[in-house]
Amino acid sequence: MTAAAKPPLPPEDLEAIRRSLGDVISGLKGANLFVTGGTGFFGRWLVESFVHLNQSERLGARMTVLSRDPARFLASAPHIASDAITFVAGDVRDFDFPEGPFTHVIHAATEASAKLDAEAPLTMFDVIVTGTRRTLDFAVQAGAGRMLYVSSGAIYGPQPPEVSHIEEDRFFGFAPNDRRVAYMEGKRSAEFLCSVYAAHYGLKVPIARCFAFVGPHLPLDTHFAIGNFLNDRLHGRTIRVGGDGTPLRSYLYASDMTAWLWRILLKGESARAYNVGSDEAISIRDLAETVARPVGLEVVVEGSGRPSGLRNQYVPSVRRAVEELGCSAQVDLRTAIETTVRWNRG
Repeated sequence: MTAAAKPPLPPEDLEAIRRSLGDVISGLKGANLFVTGGTGFFGRWLVESFVHLNQSERLGARMTVLSRDPARFLASAPHIASDAITFVAGDVRDFDFPEGPFTHVIHAATEASAKLDAEAPLTMFDVIVTGTRRTLDFAVQAGAGRMLYVSSGAIYGPQPPEVSHIEEDRFFGFAPNDRRVAYMEGKRSAEFLCSVYAAHYGLKVPIARCFAFVGPHLPLDTHFAIGNFLNDRLHGRTIRVGGDGTPLRSYLYASDMTAWLWRILLKGESARAYNVGSDEAISIRDLAETVARPVGLEVVVEGSGRPSGLRNQYVPSVRRAVEELGCSAQVDLRTAIETTVRWNRG
């Protein structure tokens, strides 16, 4: 294993995904999939779970993964190498279409970076919108029957305090001339493109609106609160909460997330959005305490300890995914945190 390599995903997680999917897996029998964003958080879980499903269920399926640097990715994940997977180099905005018919497309390529959103909003918007249209054009040309678009709960805008859980038909928005929200507006525009292509080309394009997650491969050094808390714990540092600790979030473990994404690809209604996440809210302060408690680390809340206005929250309703597609959350938050810690320790 090279210095840059990451451990394989826990075998019990991969097996949990297989068990959770049940008969739905048969939809991948003999499939030929094309995946963008295969080297990111979502993509790594989808690619590695595909390898496990393909082998354990003898699906006879194949997958082609688009990456800007396939060699670098394979160096970080040598265990993913498989005769069933082909990597192609390219940028999602202008990649060359690989030859041959494809049955399914998964479009998960997104620069989910708060820094890029703030410093280069045009680049952020372009990657999302141009990349989505390029991928849709490919799906049509390749004769794919289904394409999963991995969107974001960010498209809803700021969740009002009186709304405990965001449903898929509720939108709160920003002003259209607010340049701070390139990511949100990009995702909204991309969903518009998906609905147009579904109507005009007959391509089935279910949409996964993803919220917050925890698990192996989650970045620990970006704008994700739980990632920062886990990073502090791994280094034995005091866990610091930057604000007053009152914002509400919810976290779905990555193996559950992956099973939901496969279900949405294979069973989701075209141009219909499904929230992907946990509906069990937790305050940022309680989250920090949950991460710190097993090893006795100190938690310091650097804000005033009093809410500075209306409570900030970001929690989905997942009723649609549960009732229509049979999705369920199998892993509780404490187990998810401890599994993520163990994996990051290698």
